[in-house]
Amino acid sequence: MKYQPANSGLVKIPGKPEDYTDDQLASLQTLSDVMATGYHAALNAEVKPGYTVAVIGDDAVGLAGVTGAKLLDAEKIILLSHHDDRAQLGREFGATDIVSMRDEKAIKDVLALTKENAGADAVLECVGAESAIEQAGQIARPGAVIGRVGVPHAEPKSNQLFWKNVGLRGGIASATKPDKEVLL
Repeated sequence: MKYQPANSGLVKIPGKPEDYTDDQLASLQTLSDVMATGYHAALNAEVKPGYTVAVIGDDAVGLAGVTGAKLLDAEKIILLSHHDDRAQLGREFGATDIVSMRDEKAIKDVLALTKENAGADAVLECVGAESAIEQAGQIARPGAVIGRVGVPHAEPKSNQLFWKNVGLRGGIASATKPDKEVLL
C-alpha cells in the first residue's frame, strides 16, 4: 500500500470547525503536523536523556525538533539558526546554545560545544537540502544517529556517514500511528 498522509496524520477533533476560533484551528493544525514532524526527528535520532543534540533548521519543524529533544530529556540542545527571532524562540523552547555561523565555521562551533569536540550524540536534520545532510554528518559524533525529516532535495554523495558509523533514519512523520504501520 502506498503511503498517504491522510492515513496517519488526520485527527478528528470533537465538535465542528465552527466550534473553534481560527487561532485554535491553526494551533491544532500545527500540533498535528509540525510538532509531530519535529518530534519524529528526535525519535528517529534516538535522543536519550543526557544527550547533546544538534538541530539543523530553524523553521517551524526545526523549532519543534528542539521541543522534541527537550521532551526526551536532552541535556544540551544546539540550534543552528541564522535568524535572531527564531533563535530566541529556540531558546524559549529549550535550546541551550545557538550557532549562527554557516558552513565550516558552523561545524567548528558545534563541535566546540560537544564533549571533547567529538560531535553531537544525535542530529535532527529538518531542512532536506543535500548540504544539510552533509553538515549533519560532519557534526555527528561517531556512532550517532541523524533523524532526517527535511524533504530530500537530493541524496547525499558523501561516504562520511559510513566511515563514522553514523546512522541515518527518517521519513514522513506519523502523527497517529507507529511508524511501522505506515510503511510505503
